[in-house]
Amino acid sequence: MILMHDIIREGNPTLRAVAKNLSFPLTEEEKKLGEDLLQFLINSQDVELADKHGLRSGIGIAAPQVDVSKRMFALHLPDSAGKQISLIAVNPKIVSHSVEEAYVPSGEGCLSVDRDVPGYVPRPARITVKFFTLDGEEKKMRLKGLPAIAFQHELDHLNGVMFYDHINKDNPFEKKPNANPLED
Repeated sequence: MILMHDIIREGNPTLRAVAKNLSFPLTEEEKKLGEDLLQFLINSQDVELADKHGLRSGIGIAAPQVDVSKRMFALHLPDSAGKQISLIAVNPKIVSHSVEEAYVPSGEGCLSVDRDVPGYVPRPARITVKFFTLDGEEKKMRLKGLPAIAFQHELDHLNGVMFYDHINKDNPFEKKPNANPLED
């Protein structure tokens, strides 16, 4: 079970490294890592378990955040229609994206960042993605809203990018012409 002390924090060089592609078939250790990442998210959103184990709630976590520099992450969150998205993405990539951007009005957070970083993080509002499951099955999905933002946030982790790298340093709350806030 992944706990908060297993999650590395900003400043650790793994978070700034470009993670390595995985090859199939995955090892049992790699499969277990994917399952553990997803289980952490599920546990972190369960009030009783989160309280019992001192977990910060999360909707996404990438392998580099547990000091494993491999291209894998998990997401666990509802889409705009309330349908649960729960996935483990191996070797994920964005194949197309909208010109229109979106951002979380309250800002983004990160399990590897123990401080509030104010500012907007504009990202493409709609994306089409490809990734592999733990069993090597290729998936293609269209994401919008918070799931699209979460996917991009986790993909950034695989490329050594932190969410605050996208915040305008001179004007953190600058509104870009083609960027709209996500609605709660």
